[in-house]
Amino acid sequence: MHRTWIHIVLFILTVASTLIVGGPAYSIAIILILLGHEMGHYFVARRYGVRATLPYFLPFPFSPFGTLGAVIRMEGTITSRKSLFDTGVAGPFMSLVLSVPAIAIGLRFSEVIPTSQLKEGTILLADPLLFSMIQRLVMGEVPKNHDVLLHPIGYAGWVGLFVTALNLLPVGQLDGGHVAYALFGRKSRIIFFIAIAVMAYITLFHNPGWILLLILFILFGFRHPAPLDDQTPLDGKRKLMGGIAFLFFFLSFTPSPFPQFADEIKKALPWF
Repeated sequence: MHRTWIHIVLFILTVASTLIVGGPAYSIAIILILLGHEMGHYFVARRYGVRATLPYFLPFPFSPFGTLGAVIRMEGTITSRKSLFDTGVAGPFMSLVLSVPAIAIGLRFSEVIPTSQLKEGTILLADPLLFSMIQRLVMGEVPKNHDVLLHPIGYAGWVGLFVTALNLLPVGQLDGGHVAYALFGRKSRIIFFIAIAVMAYITLFHNPGWILLLILFILFGFRHPAPLDDQTPLDGKRKLMGGIAFLFFFLSFTPSPFPQFADEIKKALPWF
């Protein structure tokens, strides 16, 4: 209980930083999405007898999100590939369940305006396939030379997809790394290598903004501790869920989420 104040202070600071970035609607929506993600991990971990902390929210008012997300710390040994899979997949599934309605609701309140009316400095977003599919269902076809002025709740949903996709990258100890290890065991190092190689290609030829993340992946992305029972494979239902998880990764990931930032970095770093 003596550490509870840390969680409270970080939560309050994250509420403040997200308010600064996107206002009340954005702040409430993104906090709920991040909280849902981490509590998904928390409750499943506790179900398997693994001690886990409450979420540590990470405020960052200087980013376009107002936050670096949230994390929990698990203290204990994962007993099986089944418990590793369930714990790893619970967070992304929860954030997807919350992000998709946020996108749909936000698009209902969004405006379609001529591109010429976009104010200078407006942040342009690249739409993942899942976002585009929801947009088509909610708004229909956006006319040529027009763009969607996204409501803050819709932006929170977009950020939720972005965070979910990053977490589902099949690398190291990210959620996607847990899922990959649970599915393939020690052979998952091959998956880690392929994922890092693809991210290196994207970084070098499309979006140098990933460079710091790529360095972290190279340093830490090949490591994953084995559960106590590393031999018992997953059942068919979990293998199907793993396939669905990675399908959602492909539907939610975009190589250049902020196209104008990628272009500015390329201009500043001419060797890219």
